[in-house]
Amino acid sequence: MEVAMIGLPQSGKTTVFDAVTRGGAGPASHADGARPRLAVAKVPDDRLTRLSQIFGSKRAVPNEITYVDLPAAPGGPSIGAGVSGERLVHLQRADVLIIVVRAFENPSVPTPPGGNDPERDARTIIDELTLADLEILERRMARVEAGFKGAKTAERDALSGELKTIGAVRSDLEDGAAVREQALSAETSRMLAGFRLLTAKPVIVVANVGEEGLDRMAEMESRLEPALRVCAAHAAAMCGQLEMELAQMDPEDEAEFRASLGLREPGPNRMIALTRQALDLVTFFTANPNETRAWTAVRGTTAIQAASRIHTDIAKGFIRAETIGFEDLSRCGSVAEARKRGALRHEGRDYPVTEGDVVNILFNV
Repeated sequence: MEVAMIGLPQSGKTTVFDAVTRGGAGPASHADGARPRLAVAKVPDDRLTRLSQIFGSKRAVPNEITYVDLPAAPGGPSIGAGVSGERLVHLQRADVLIIVVRAFENPSVPTPPGGNDPERDARTIIDELTLADLEILERRMARVEAGFKGAKTAERDALSGELKTIGAVRSDLEDGAAVREQALSAETSRMLAGFRLLTAKPVIVVANVGEEGLDRMAEMESRLEPALRVCAAHAAAMCGQLEMELAQMDPEDEAEFRASLGLREPGPNRMIALTRQALDLVTFFTANPNETRAWTAVRGTTAIQAASRIHTDIAKGFIRAETIGFEDLSRCGSVAEARKRGALRHEGRDYPVTEGDVVNILFNV
């Protein structure tokens, strides 16, 4: 899973990136400021520890999220007037987009013209994403129109249908409706998937507050969420500078200091949870004496699809899935006891994997 972080200059985007990834990309270099930075964040999950105890696993492997810090264009929107090159590639490849907006006061960091306005800044970048999609669609329409020359009747019908579909999507985009908001047929969605449109992706707007705004984060979120609902964006608030400093501390000291400030769950954990929520993901587990591993799947993923995630050979030889919920297995204490109590289920290839399932795929290759 890949998440691209974008923001206007002076928004503190890179600070938020370093906080969420706990400095995983190393220190930012001003000389390297035009290049994206990548870091991998491990998804915290206490269930891995319990499962490792039950199975006597040698190691536990958590889910991971790759974050990309895309540089802001000096003096303008983070993605500029016209998205292209490496920046566009990263944005199109991302599963989720995080827009960082400034909501802090700092005399040493120049305030943007018009003062701090998180909603305005979020809409500025969302408008840039929309413009990028319109350019992609217009280029495709031009190619389709050019394809009419020399096309046979059947081909012309197909091209006409594509042109009509793209025109409808473009019209809704021009009216301010992101692709993810539009009521699209399955066929249209499949066609558009190849275009990798930016407004088809989930968006999370993160208001980067200062320490003086810690007690107003909930208020900030409740104000931003309805304002951005028309853009189908989620909203969150965090203090990037404080979270970055806390991320450098020993875990015990961090927990103690966080408690003294009355903070909620760690900001990085919140961002990870929001990312998973935006994609409607579930976690399932595989476990044995060698390894306990967490896997991510979109809600509704079937057992055969989950098997394919683990290994294509397992999916090819799929027989059935032995499945038990984490809570049931934790109470039973072992697979043998779960089997004795009838808590272990045998599921077929079409079983939808649910949150917390511990799955053992039986297969024959």
